[in-house]
Amino acid sequence: MKCIMAAGPGIRLILLLSLFIFGLQICSAEDEIHKDNIVVILDASGSMQEKFSGDQTKSKMEAAKEALLEVLSKVPDDTHIGLLVFSGANIQSEWVYPLGAKDTQRLTAAIQLPQPSGNTPLGRYIRIGANRLLEQREKQYNYGNYQLLVVTDGEASDTDKVRHYTPEILNRQIRIDVIGVDMQTDHMLANVVDSYRKADNPGELIAAVSQILAETDDTGTDVSGEDAFEYIAPLSDEIAADLIQRLTTPPSNTAIAVKPTETRPSQTSTPRQAATPQRQDTENRGMLWFVVVLVVIAAVGFLVLRNRK
Repeated sequence: MKCIMAAGPGIRLILLLSLFIFGLQICSAEDEIHKDNIVVILDASGSMQEKFSGDQTKSKMEAAKEALLEVLSKVPDDTHIGLLVFSGANIQSEWVYPLGAKDTQRLTAAIQLPQPSGNTPLGRYIRIGANRLLEQREKQYNYGNYQLLVVTDGEASDTDKVRHYTPEILNRQIRIDVIGVDMQTDHMLANVVDSYRKADNPGELIAAVSQILAETDDTGTDVSGEDAFEYIAPLSDEIAADLIQRLTTPPSNTAIAVKPTETRPSQTSTPRQAATPQRQDTENRGMLWFVVVLVVIAAVGFLVLRNRK
């Protein structure tokens, strides 16, 4: 007896139609919602001014800047990029390059800006970066890739926040890649995040950034119409039904919440603002497509069942 039974024609037809509808939505939507989004979190703590233990030619910060300049200059121009820097003696705004369209001249100046100083509040900043990506994903109707790239040379000074926020970020399908710069032992996130790479010299740092961003570019999952039925034909009814549910249930864009022991200054100083027209438009369009999919699925299911009688 086969371990996987073929899915009933009704279920397979519904799933195929769902795939077609979502593929049609992707093709017909505005180009702006298909942007990939990368937020680089750069460690500018005091230890980043030190030279590599095995290579005294330049500091870790100098090497990090060179790596980011070289690799990000090759990222497709339609990619959204953000540079978030923690600590740093001359950093007035943590978003030295706010997430948005790639402007090579502005991005170059932003990368060259940080001067190392201070500690390593990584937990706080992965939350800031993730929440910005979640906000952007909602604007893009859940299309595109969303990634945090962390470049750091030491363990976080707020490890409890790192442990608390990291699972929440990953559960919201935000990719996290970490590069440990000249660390004696692996970073605490090494076995938790999507990828971890060690960089013990400037060359390895450039290679690590290049490899991570190259992997991000190769995450497409589109299936052509002529191949779609071939992929779903052997599925059981249970698996096909689960896929339908996944297609009609987008990932959560709820912001990563602060821990109970933390405070939110914005909530104590100003009342919660009403939803903006842009946010309302996002919600209305998402609900419209959800209703359309449900109506089509119900209609097809009814016709299939009636034809069986």
